Amino acid sequence: MTSARMNRRAALGLAGGTALALASSGALARGVRAPQAWDRTVDVLVVGSGFAGLAAAIEARTEGADVLCIEKMSIVGGNSILSGGGLASPGNDLQVAAGIKDSPELLLADMLKSGGGLANVECAKVVAYGALDAYRWAKDFLGVKFDRLGYQGGHSVARSACYMNGNGANMVGPMAKKAKELGVALETRTRLVNLVTDEKGAVVGAELVKGYVFPKEDSGTRMFVHARRGVVVAGGGFSQNVKLRMLHDPRLGPQLESTNQPGATGDAMMAAQRIGAADVQMDWIQLGPWTSPDEKGFGVCPKFVESSVGYGLMVALDVILTFATPSTFHGVA
Repeated sequence: MTSARMNRRAALGLAGGTALALASSGALARGVRAPQAWDRTVDVLVVGSGFAGLAAAIEARTEGADVLCIEKMSIVGGNSILSGGGLASPGNDLQVAAGIKDSPELLLADMLKSGGGLANVECAKVVAYGALDAYRWAKDFLGVKFDRLGYQGGHSVARSACYMNGNGANMVGPMAKKAKELGVALETRTRLVNLVTDEKGAVVGAELVKGYVFPKEDSGTRMFVHARRGVVVAGGGFSQNVKLRMLHDPRLGPQLESTNQPGATGDAMMAAQRIGAADVQMDWIQLGPWTSPDEKGFGVCPKFVESSVGYGLMVALDVILTFATPSTFHGVA
């Protein structure tokens, strides 16, 4: 891989496995039928503008596709823009400078161990073996600035190259800039309503709402976009959707806040499920002992607790409180 290109493994590594690609071969799909006339036609439609969505949009555009990337909120980034961590990549230059020995095999072992035996091994391998390519792609191609190493949850060595200023915006910003430079149509306040399928059940486009103003359900104008080569669903989490999270874990009611951004309500996930996409481990919702009832969302408290308490005690608290009742917690991650 050259500095200006990222292979598919690296793209999946950067996306963290969160993007769900829906190409034109879904035999089980049963979505909204195609309209008599499409309002717009593109090669690839990407739903969501976080790390996964922007990586997919950039790579598709680099391969010559006409790409539309949509975001239902007024700014791009989703939960990714709130990320306070970094890009875990064995063998990155910060590790080399620090003399830390690491490998994809060690990262994989750490992932499987911290996953408690529930991780999909093949997907974990894609992340572990593509992580360094993803780091180089972000640093050399996008111009992302990394300023230090992080020793984060589940890692046996310090391997996370942390974003400048410890803020995911420092990754999202260069990604969005590169996408626009390449000619990706990046449109905010555009919400996915349904995926459109043909008579064979293949995904051929999407029903969207243009001009959507969160959280006004009746805002915006309906439109249909034809995706000639596929739709990528990278719409993020659902912890801000209380009913949906309670469906998977009835304990997680409205008494709990969430560190997710307000728009993380699972719209894209549910649209995919309506056409037959299967979800796995939806009840494994992270509960964090690092939030505060005095602060809504993801703010100062998580960063303060991590730096003041220390990694070892943080992990101990996390393990202990995983088995406690939700009343122990203040927030859903």
